[in-house]
Amino acid sequence: MQLDTSVWSPYYLPHWSSRAASAASYEQVGSDLRLFIPPEQGLWCADDHQPPLRVSGIQSGNYSGPVGSTVGQQPFRDGQLVREEQEPFWGWTPTAPARIELRARADLSPRSMVSLWMVGLEDQPERCAEICVMEVFGNALEPGSTAVGCGLHSFRDPSVPDDFTTVRLPIDVAEFHTYAVEWTAEQAEFYVDDQPVRRCAGPPAYPMQLMLAVFDFPEWSDHQHVPSFTVDYVR
Repeated sequence: MQLDTSVWSPYYLPHWSSRAASAASYEQVGSDLRLFIPPEQGLWCADDHQPPLRVSGIQSGNYSGPVGSTVGQQPFRDGQLVREEQEPFWGWTPTAPARIELRARADLSPRSMVSLWMVGLEDQPERCAEICVMEVFGNALEPGSTAVGCGLHSFRDPSVPDDFTTVRLPIDVAEFHTYAVEWTAEQAEFYVDDQPVRRCAGPPAYPMQLMLAVFDFPEWSDHQHVPSFTVDYVR
């Protein structure tokens, strides 16, 4: 899988940081795309985000207001200010009804995680809720099973319920699996390897962009590891 930059932006929320400081580390491995975090990669928003984190992520949309404004997607604290203005980029912004599916595997340590999530474009401030298709923390791995998070986050959208949990499944995330959501205006049903795992009522029905990333939290452990997220496809 070669990264199509007409669809995917290889920067993680660059308006709160900069493109230079938020650029993803990725490579093509056969037909797959591998996101990874090499040892030399710096912290994201190093002087602001707590806990400290490193991230390699891609997203299918992005925009912001001017430098010094509070207009930007997914702020992590109140009053956060734009540091680098972003031109509007809408690579892939599906609306309900839709099925979004990922086939991927992850190489994690106890201090890393991977996720595919969908967020509102925030073209209007309240259109900001999230549908988390999958989220896996390395410290949730056990022999023969792992906890897969999925569900809804309302953030600042009062019309969407906060309904997120983890489901323990007998899978090894180091192997390829499929993770999907079937999304309508009435409900979001989540699947792992084509098996339904949970259903949430009242998801957002407005256009959403996709976010795909691997994260590392250095304070959680001294364990030296290169976490990665190898993607066969997103469709």
